[in-house]
Amino acid sequence: MDKRLHAYYSGSVQGVGFRFTAERVAGSLGLRGWVKNLRDGRVEVLAEGEESDLNGFLRKIETVFKDYIRDIDLTWEEATGEFSNFDIAFF
Repeated sequence: MDKRLHAYYSGSVQGVGFRFTAERVAGSLGLRGWVKNLRDGRVEVLAEGEESDLNGFLRKIETVFKDYIRDIDLTWEEATGEFSNFDIAFF
């Protein structure tokens, strides 16, 4: 059963390739959703997929950006199925 992960990453997470890496990692795991920069300097991720794949995504992002992430605010929800792929959002 698919789950939804909603995460806010804070620290020095903009300007370091975070969104592009997140898009690549999510795509490789078959996740759906988006990643975007926020005006307050955080990066927001909304992703849906198998819970094991979402956990793999979190581990990979935390490994790659361990020197840049100060905090992660995570919430888990039921998936809505509204996404067909994973994109970088500009809204």
